[in-house]
Amino acid sequence: MRQFKPFASLLTALLLASALFGQGTVTSLNSTTGGKLSYPVARKSDQVDDYHGTKVADPYRWLEDLDSPETKAWVEAENKLTFDYLNQIPERSWIKSRLTELWNYERFGTPFKEGGRYFYTKNSGLQNQSVLYTVDSLESQPRALLDPNTLSTDGTVALSGLRISHNGKLMAYGLAASGSDWTEWHVRDVDTGNDLPDTIKWVKFSGAAWTIDAKGFFYSRYEEPTSGNKLAAVNEYQKFYYHRLGTRQSDDVLVYSSNDEKQKRWTYRGFVTDDGRYLILNLSPGASSENRVYYKDLQANNAPLVKLLDESGIAYRFIDNDGPVFWFSTDKDTPHKKVIAIDTRAPEQKNWKVVIPEAKETLNGVNVVGDKFVASYLKDAHSLVKVYDLQGHFVREVELPGIGSASGFDGKRGDNETFYSFTSYTTPTPIYHYDVASGKSTIFRQPKVAFNPNDYEVKQVFYTSKDGTRVPMFITHKKGLKLDGNNPTLLYAYGGFDISELPGFSVANLAWLEMGGVYAVANLRGGGEYGKEWHEAGMKSKKQNVFDDFIAAAEWLIKNKYTSTPRLAITGGSNGGLLVGAVLTERPELFGAALPAVGVMDMLRFPKFTIGAAWMTEYGSPDNPEDFKAIYAYSPLHNIKQGASYPPTLITTADHDDRVWPGHSFKFTATMQAAQAGPAPILIRIETKAGHGAGRPISKTIEEVTDRYGFLVRALNIKVEKK
Repeated sequence: MRQFKPFASLLTALLLASALFGQGTVTSLNSTTGGKLSYPVARKSDQVDDYHGTKVADPYRWLEDLDSPETKAWVEAENKLTFDYLNQIPERSWIKSRLTELWNYERFGTPFKEGGRYFYTKNSGLQNQSVLYTVDSLESQPRALLDPNTLSTDGTVALSGLRISHNGKLMAYGLAASGSDWTEWHVRDVDTGNDLPDTIKWVKFSGAAWTIDAKGFFYSRYEEPTSGNKLAAVNEYQKFYYHRLGTRQSDDVLVYSSNDEKQKRWTYRGFVTDDGRYLILNLSPGASSENRVYYKDLQANNAPLVKLLDESGIAYRFIDNDGPVFWFSTDKDTPHKKVIAIDTRAPEQKNWKVVIPEAKETLNGVNVVGDKFVASYLKDAHSLVKVYDLQGHFVREVELPGIGSASGFDGKRGDNETFYSFTSYTTPTPIYHYDVASGKSTIFRQPKVAFNPNDYEVKQVFYTSKDGTRVPMFITHKKGLKLDGNNPTLLYAYGGFDISELPGFSVANLAWLEMGGVYAVANLRGGGEYGKEWHEAGMKSKKQNVFDDFIAAAEWLIKNKYTSTPRLAITGGSNGGLLVGAVLTERPELFGAALPAVGVMDMLRFPKFTIGAAWMTEYGSPDNPEDFKAIYAYSPLHNIKQGASYPPTLITTADHDDRVWPGHSFKFTATMQAAQAGPAPILIRIETKAGHGAGRPISKTIEEVTDRYGFLVRALNIKVEKK
C-alpha cells in the first residue's frame, strides 16, 4: 500500500529548511555601513480590535488586501528598496554563479511500481521542474510521461499530485500554477501519453484514489470561491466525491460531506485498498495528527459508509488490509505508536490485536511489501528501519549507510522489491533497490555532486532548554573547524505540527559549508521526533517551549564557541517563520541576522485567510480567552517594540502564497521598519508568481538563495575568498 501522508504535512513546512550560503570574493561590508535606510511610507490607520477586553491596534490592516492599488504600490516600493540594497553587494553575482554550478547535477525521485510499470522523476540538473518517467523494466529505456517544463515558459507550473491506476494504464495528476495550493487534476493515458478530456478543478489538499476497474477515482474539493480574492478565500466545508471518467465534474457523485459547523474545517482524503475491496476515508479535524477513519465496501451494492474509528484526539494511519482485517499504526495509549489489527466484522476495541508493540523509538511510518511490514522509526531524529513478518515477528533491520533519513519503501503485498532513498547533510540522496526476501540493498541511482563529503563532518549534540528538557541538534561544518567563536553560523528549526526535521542534503547548505559556515538544525518540541508527548509539549499554551528550545540552541552554540552573536543568523519558514519572528522579538540582542520566510506573524488573524483556521488545532483560537492570552504573548507582530534595536532582517514571502497569506509578512515588515531604532536594515523580498514553496522553479530558488546569501554576507560581515 502506498501510504498517504498526514494532512498536517500538507499544511505546513515545504520550505527553506536549509542554510543559504555560497562562496564569494572581496571583503564584505558591515550591515550598518551607510546608516539607517529610508523605508517606504506605510499609512497607519486607526483600526483597533477588542479581544476579550484587550484593545489591539492593527494600523496596517490595509496591507492584507493584495489587490488594492495602495498595497501594490507599497510592494513595488519595498521590492525596489530591497533589490537596490542587494545589488550593492558585489559577492552576489559570484554566489549565483556558484549555486548554479552546484545545482547542475542529475537527481532522481524514488521509483514506485503500479500495474507492472515503474514510475519515477528525474531532473537533469537545472530543469525548473523534474520530469516524470515510466519504464516497463529496470533495464529498459525510460520514457518521459509528463514534462511540466513544457507547460509554462518560466517553469511556474508544477506537478503537485500523482496517482496511477491499479492496472498501470491511466494517470491522474494535479497541476499547480505559481506556487498556489489550488490544484487542477487531469487524466493521462500512460501508453499514448495523451490526455483524456476529464478536468477536475478547485482541489486542495487531496490526492486521487482509483477504483480497481480504473473507471474513475475519488477526490476531495472545495466549492469555487464566489467573490473577493480567490486565493485568500477561507477554505471550509470540503467535500469528498467520486469522478467517473468521461463525465463532467458537475456530475460527480458526492460520497461524503458535512454541514455541521463543528466539521467545517475538516478535510477528507480517501484511497482504495490494493485488493480493490474497500474505500478508506480519512477525516482530519484541522491541521492536527488526529483523525477519524470510515470505510465503504465497494463490492457490495449500496453499501453504507461505516464509521470505524471515530474517537477524538487519536491518530490512526491505515497501512493495509488482509480481507476484512485492517492494519493501522496508532498513538492510542502509546505516544511512540504501535501497529494494530482490527477485524471489521468485530471492530470493538476489546477485539483489537497488537501486531507490532510500541518501541522506545518513535514509529514514523509503515508499509506492507512482499508480505512484510517495513516500519520506519525515528531514533534521536534520524531513521531506523525494521522489517517484521505479518504476525509482527522481527525479521531484520535495514542496513542504512549511516546516520540520516531514509524514505520510500512503497509497494504491495505481492511485490518482492521496493525502493528507498537515503540522505544526510553530506550525502546527496542515492536511491536504493531493496530485495524484500533477502534484505539486500543495491544502488539504483547515485547522484554525483562535485564535492568531497569527507571534507565535512556531522555531529549530533544534546543541549538543555530553559526548563531542563534535553533537546537534540545536528551540527555540520568543515573538518578542522576552530572553535573560536568567529564562525558564521546559520541555525534552523521548525518546531510544530508534529513535523520531524530529519537530516537531508541541500545544495544551498553545501555552498554555505564551502564558505566555512556552520549549519545547525535544532529538533525542537512541537515536532514529531519523540512522539505525541514531544509534539504536545510545543503546541497551544505550551508554544513558548518551542521558542525557549530555539533560544537555548543559539546560546549553546555561542557558549561552546561555534559562533558569537554578530556571526549567528537564524532562519525558518512557515511555522518556522513564526518561530524566527517570535524569538527575534523576544531576544533581538542574541542574533546577528534573521531570515523569517513565509511566516505566520499575526497570530490574532491567522484564521481569517485560506486554510489558516485549520491551524487552531495547533495554535489555539484567538476567540478563546485563554488561547488568546497565550497567543498574544508571543505573536511576532504584536511583540515588536517601538524604539528597539533589531538585527539585520530579511523577510521573504510570495504574492501567490495562499497557505500563509502574504499579509502576515507585509504587516510584520511595516511594523518593524517603523519601530527600528538601530541602523540595521529591515527588508522584505516579495517573490512574484510563487507561493509557499512547493513547486518553485529551480531558477527562482537559485535567485532567492543568492539574495539571502548576499544579505547574510553583509549582515554577518563575512570575509570570503574565491577558491
